[in-house]
Amino acid sequence: MGYEQIVETTLRSLTDQLLEQESQIRDGAGEKGRARQEKLGRLTARERIEQLLDPGKELMELNLWAAHGMYDRWGEVPAAGVITGIGAIHGRPCMIVANDATVKAGAFFPQTVKKVIRAQNIAFRCALPIVYLVDSAGVFLPMQDEIFPDDDDFGRIFRNNAVLSAAGLPQYAAIMGNCVAGGAYLPVLCDKILMTQGSALYLAGPSLVKAAIGQVVDEEELGGAMMHSEVSGTVDFFEPDDPTCLERTRTLVETLPAERYVSLADDAGIAPERDANDLYDIVSSDGRKEYDARDVLACVVDGESIQEYKQYYGQTLVTCYAKIGGRSVGVIANQRQRTKSAQGGIQVGGVVYAESADKAARFVMDCNQVGLPIVFLQDVTGFMVGRDSEQAGVIRSGAKLVNAISNSRVPRLTVITGGAFGAGTYAMCGKAFDPHFVFAWPSARYAVMGGAQAAKTLVALEKRQAERQQASLSEDELAQLQQRVTEDYERQTDIRYGAARGWVDAIIAPHQTRETLIQALAYATRQPPEAAFYGGVMQV
Repeated sequence: MGYEQIVETTLRSLTDQLLEQESQIRDGAGEKGRARQEKLGRLTARERIEQLLDPGKELMELNLWAAHGMYDRWGEVPAAGVITGIGAIHGRPCMIVANDATVKAGAFFPQTVKKVIRAQNIAFRCALPIVYLVDSAGVFLPMQDEIFPDDDDFGRIFRNNAVLSAAGLPQYAAIMGNCVAGGAYLPVLCDKILMTQGSALYLAGPSLVKAAIGQVVDEEELGGAMMHSEVSGTVDFFEPDDPTCLERTRTLVETLPAERYVSLADDAGIAPERDANDLYDIVSSDGRKEYDARDVLACVVDGESIQEYKQYYGQTLVTCYAKIGGRSVGVIANQRQRTKSAQGGIQVGGVVYAESADKAARFVMDCNQVGLPIVFLQDVTGFMVGRDSEQAGVIRSGAKLVNAISNSRVPRLTVITGGAFGAGTYAMCGKAFDPHFVFAWPSARYAVMGGAQAAKTLVALEKRQAERQQASLSEDELAQLQQRVTEDYERQTDIRYGAARGWVDAIIAPHQTRETLIQALAYATRQPPEAAFYGGVMQV
């Protein structure tokens, strides 16, 4: 699956094409991978998740596009070989992390690690128990230098296991396949360990043990489920197969006190003033069509709930109090139609001006004062540039907004509906500013500047470099260079490119924005439990 497969027409058709590609990603390694699991007497990762969750409840899947198109040398790695998301087990929302053994035997690639760490970070901030469904061959050795040593690499997962435990967040590990080498520390750092017959848990396999110390030992004696249950005492629950292991996991999660872990049903709220499908007519796929941000809000927030804050000041940002699914929130949205400034000039939609930044900074502080979650609807081309803007203090105002967002302590959710360009994406709570969740529409674009401007700048740099080397480029060569640079830049601004690298948590269909936000707000506003024992749970 390459980036060239999306043929842009309308936002609706763009969404449909992307959803079709997502169904292919969810298929993992396909029939061949499923046949291998069946031969071993094991379920696939998605079958395991389906049996683990409450009947009829779907997984809120995160980072599905991870690793997309990144490891062509080694073949496709759908979803980075691991499935993460939030789902209900006996009514208790849990973060699920499930190795997909149909993809490269569940081996960890660089993006696999980052995906698991992101899941742990979300679980920590949202006070979610974690269930790990372990079935992995460990680190993908040809890329070990990009997986092993750094502070956002493999070891960070185990560090997070310990920190989560010390914070009082329950973690369960169900080993239903391989769990080898450094990866063996993950389950042993969890509160409860389950293991199925035929699975393996050890630091080094039989062949490596023989090579290292000359000892000949079979797999069961070295790290089988019965050995760890009967001899080492590492495993808490021995299970004969996947279905019984998953049912045991469900019953263990059910023991979590309902008063602390069961999420109460939220008020459904009042239906939005406009149908969610109107979003496809309001916003274009290429971002060129002007629209009123209030029309987007009318499709997302509860009807008659909007109270606009400083409506006539700094109009390129819309700030308002509203409700989503009955829950009160603050909303900051880029206004994408032209507006008149107090000085009589026209202000460009999607651009952050000094007074817009001042207004938004004050609004963020106010939301923190009363504890309101903030939803950012981001479709920004950047901050205004030029003499007038600089003299108006746009840098000072922008820094004020960045400071307010950086120090914000209320839950923040960001939805990228179109452009996420330059410092504007920082001002609208981009990934670098720790939003609890980042979602994006298929029309979203991530880049330091727009494609046309970037292409001109990059071509000028290439031309200057050639001139320094006393070479000249013909008109044909310049045209070819322009085309190549534009194509490369457009590929990198494609939201799937960003999603592959973890810049967004999920690409969502526009008409699902309200439902996604209702669900995400329920998780983001959970209160973390008080830790009673700071050492975490250690195996004895």
